[in-house]
Amino acid sequence: MFKKILVANRGEIALRVICACKDLGIRTVAVYSEADRDSLHVRFADEAVCIGPPPAAQSYLNIPQVISAAEVTDTDAIHPGYGFLSENAHFAEVCAESKITFIGPTPEMIRLMGEKDRARQAAKEAGLPTVPGSDGPLQSLDDAHNAARKIGYPVLIKAVAGGGGKGMRVVEREVDLPHLMATAENEARVNFGNAALYMEKFITRPRHIEFQVMADQHGNVAQFGERECSIQRRHQKMIEEAPSPALTQDVRDEMGEKVVKALRSMGYLNAGTIEFLMDEAGELYFIEMNTRIQVEHPVTELVTGLDLVRMQIRMAAGERLDAIVPPKMRFRGHAIECRIVAEDPDTFIPSAGQITAFHPANGPGVRVDTAVYAEAVVTPHYDSMIAKLLTHGQDRSEALAR
Repeated sequence: MFKKILVANRGEIALRVICACKDLGIRTVAVYSEADRDSLHVRFADEAVCIGPPPAAQSYLNIPQVISAAEVTDTDAIHPGYGFLSENAHFAEVCAESKITFIGPTPEMIRLMGEKDRARQAAKEAGLPTVPGSDGPLQSLDDAHNAARKIGYPVLIKAVAGGGGKGMRVVEREVDLPHLMATAENEARVNFGNAALYMEKFITRPRHIEFQVMADQHGNVAQFGERECSIQRRHQKMIEEAPSPALTQDVRDEMGEKVVKALRSMGYLNAGTIEFLMDEAGELYFIEMNTRIQVEHPVTELVTGLDLVRMQIRMAAGERLDAIVPPKMRFRGHAIECRIVAEDPDTFIPSAGQITAFHPANGPGVRVDTAVYAEAVVTPHYDSMIAKLLTHGQDRSEALAR
């Protein structure tokens, strides 16, 4: 087992990883920007290293600074959390070159799943159903017109290196394609440094279903049920629940088997989430894979009784899945997560400032994951999510009531 883990993140996920490490008896190192000097993850870690000024590019995304902090504190491994460097294949490679374990998938798998068109092709070859779309990135406007006519309008233009809804546009009519494609290209270039786009059939009134998976270093792969994340705003998830009220047990079992088989064939490692869209006919189509722990992982933890972050760490240390997961694990009840964000309720614009009072919810079946506290300051430099409120009940009605 690791002796010391550096947490390359901030906020509630950094605190979540630190707590998992404490449970395992592992010392922790927090990295922080100057804006996060008084943050809870800094206070709770055994050691803390300032890695730069507030802008993320100069601190949490600064790979040399993060690696330097790991080396000066004699760290065994790095947990990236979600966001920031968690799906950066180059960072995973630098960790390996520095003889530091990256708690996550291999750089090759991160890179493959980070390029949406390649990920879609790999999923198709592994036996997962995919949304009808273009054969690889769009090479020109003419190529886009031809692909759209073949697929049939409406279509969805997506950034190859995209995420979070950026570089994504729905095209209802052929006349709108040139303008929307140019807009998506520019947005992709600004946000990802890669303007490449691909095209998919736009599914109207879809449901967003994702399967939580874990894979150890010994070829064992397991899935831990699905979550539904259909309630979104600007392609950003806001409410998640498990299990999905839309899936029958037969579909759940069938897709679970396909997911495990696909990831085993790919040689996947550590935690991941395979995401699908469900159309109005109940058909599921692969859209992407997130090669990291998800914001909504506690939903699965509540219905399985497992600690997914501890599982990540133990698998990265070489332990087998069958030694970590109880042999008679069963799903229990229903869980719902609501993301709490510091935003203006009328405009949805992030709202920075000091939290003057803070009273977290509690009671049976209630969980709050957060790193904020009364008098804490919400800075304008990072994501606006400040907490996650979860409830668990014997069934969906009880979870909703709580």
